[in-house]
Amino acid sequence: MTAINARITRIETIPLKVPMERVASGATLKLTHRCTIITRVHTDLGVTGECFNANDDDLQAAVVRMIHDEMAPRLVGKPVLAVEDAWASMRVAAAPFLKDRRIALRAQACVDSAIHDAIGKIAGLPLHVLWGAGKPEVTVVALGGYYRDKDDLAALADEVAELKAFGILGLKLKVGGMTPAQDARRAEAVRRAGGPAFVLAADANQGWSAREAIDFVQRTRDLGLAWFEEPCHWDNDRQQMALVRTVGGVPIAAGQCELTRFGCRDLMTAGAIDICNFDASWGGGPTEWRRVAQMATAFDVTAMQHIEPHIGLALVAGAVNGGYAEVMLPWRDPFFYRMIANQPKRPFVDGHYRMMDRPGWGMVLDEDYIAFARRT
Repeated sequence: MTAINARITRIETIPLKVPMERVASGATLKLTHRCTIITRVHTDLGVTGECFNANDDDLQAAVVRMIHDEMAPRLVGKPVLAVEDAWASMRVAAAPFLKDRRIALRAQACVDSAIHDAIGKIAGLPLHVLWGAGKPEVTVVALGGYYRDKDDLAALADEVAELKAFGILGLKLKVGGMTPAQDARRAEAVRRAGGPAFVLAADANQGWSAREAIDFVQRTRDLGLAWFEEPCHWDNDRQQMALVRTVGGVPIAAGQCELTRFGCRDLMTAGAIDICNFDASWGGGPTEWRRVAQMATAFDVTAMQHIEPHIGLALVAGAVNGGYAEVMLPWRDPFFYRMIANQPKRPFVDGHYRMMDRPGWGMVLDEDYIAFARRT
């Protein structure tokens, strides 16, 4: 058996769910648990590709069924190295327009991510090297600054201190759940606590009108926002974000709510974004994310991945136009810190993550933690 002829023999899934230490509240979201699906693609070469994706509690069972009922039958017996062909075969499951396409896209992402890991392991190379850019380290910014019930400004200052102590020198602050004036004060508190070199971005989760978003940008003009993410309501966001970008003069980020590269293309052609944070786990996998990143080079747009740092770090490090990688503190992302057995005890140093040199995604998963978090 040679690598070029290696075939997929079976696909395995393990759904996981764990409670977070505290509630994460943003303008249009409230999270209490962290969920994921470990997907393993076994091959007749003895190489197993694995990854974990799909942090959706309400869709998890349906995604697992989709993988076994519709994805696996299309792929078992097929060449593991034929990732583009596998991706196209799985895409057929998203065709029925009366079904929830999110389920098929997340199932496709789970399998696609595991196939890429298998390819990296067969090649003996980390994926970020195999993909061409091979950046040895990535600058990280934490997703955080969630709303608290009391003493919000003091809590933000404490959070910044915690991030700095943890080696993270940036924060993507949740805004959009209050008035622009109130959220501007929260951004000011982060800047005071972080200092001028601390990376500060804002994420409204589609919480404001264009007028409100511009109001916030004007109030925070002197704070040096690195970017302003999803500032406007979802139903007309392309045109409204283009307006905020033009009038406000701050880089705009969006793309995580798009399901395909075509939606991201439309954001770019509309002049709506400077940063595209397409989500590989929501939009069909790393194969689609890399298409988006490559397309973004034609528009001088930076590529980022929405959450899931175990994936995002490699994607950003493997793209010539990759920007920051989005990470979280342990309370918000226990899988990244507890399930990856070979994760450094101090993963971030001076705001950077040093990429692993193991092949594939580079992860060794902790079987004891998997048993603890396994959903029955």
